[in-house]
Amino acid sequence: MTFLDVKGLVAGYGSEPVLCGVDLAVPEGGLLAVLGPSGCGKTTLLRVLAGFHPVRDGQVVLADRLLAGGSVHVPPERRGIGIVPQEGALFPHLTVAGNVGFGLPRHGRRNGRVDELLDLVGLSGYGARMPAQLSGGQQQRVALARALAPRPGVVLMDEPFSSLDASLRDELRVDVRAALRAFGATAVLVTHDQGEALGVADAVAVLRNGVVAQLGAPQQVYTDPADLGVALFVGEAVTFDAVARDGVAETPLGRLPVHGRASGAGTVLVRPEQLLVGDHGEVAGVVATVDDVLFHGHDATVLLRLANGTRMRSRVQGVLPAQPGDEVAVRVSGTALFFPERRS
Repeated sequence: MTFLDVKGLVAGYGSEPVLCGVDLAVPEGGLLAVLGPSGCGKTTLLRVLAGFHPVRDGQVVLADRLLAGGSVHVPPERRGIGIVPQEGALFPHLTVAGNVGFGLPRHGRRNGRVDELLDLVGLSGYGARMPAQLSGGQQQRVALARALAPRPGVVLMDEPFSSLDASLRDELRVDVRAALRAFGATAVLVTHDQGEALGVADAVAVLRNGVVAQLGAPQQVYTDPADLGVALFVGEAVTFDAVARDGVAETPLGRLPVHGRASGAGTVLVRPEQLLVGDHGEVAGVVATVDDVLFHGHDATVLLRLANGTRMRSRVQGVLPAQPGDEVAVRVSGTALFFPERRS
């Protein structure tokens, strides 16, 4: 059942629309990630949902209640929406407990609600501390608890992990997802981080030039992108100009099966993890030269060059027993994506 429903949303600044007919549907208890590059309208969408920015057309409905559309504009404080900003934006003169209970009535601060929320976000016993005594990740946890305190219909998160270091981001994403699920909250996360959107959300909306280019489950958006632009944005990709015939494309890596029964000129796309690298002479594959190996710990990126000069990158698990200058065999695992050439 749709809990937050956005239909035909148009909004902008001056005469220029930034959102050009956005449609979104978020089920109750769901976490939607809105993913897109800078300038695509993510922040404007969040401001419209929160009530900070007017709509020109379309509507925003929360739990069958019209929040914006036509002559209706419910002010932010009456929408029942919580917000987690990028930097936490805690009140520096209030304790952690004071920040979390700020939006609650007086009796709500005394009934154990604040302690319950601090426990939910992993900060039990931190109520008496001041924001300046907390790390960046802890401050974001307090901001989430504060947003959840008044039991909002929806929690909006504006790139809440962007200022944190990589390891802390990963940890906090998992904890925030768990806290939202434990609370049963419906949430919208705005981000430009593909890994964050795919790894945290129940559904991903790819926003491009003010419209939703694709809305679907993370795995669907990654493995079955709506078009080449979405495919290139949601993850690393290796592409080749190719000609397909009856579901098989001729590429520098040989004849590759592609989705559907595609035919004609177009672009073949494979993910770096589909490129399997083996010992030349022992396994089948196209011969390539290793230009470099970038070791990441859990996996490695192998920069490869084919005899015709084509360059590509493979991602392999663990340590690759090859060095720059070595010749290796490369083959593709699974089916490639094929995007027909657009005809003008």
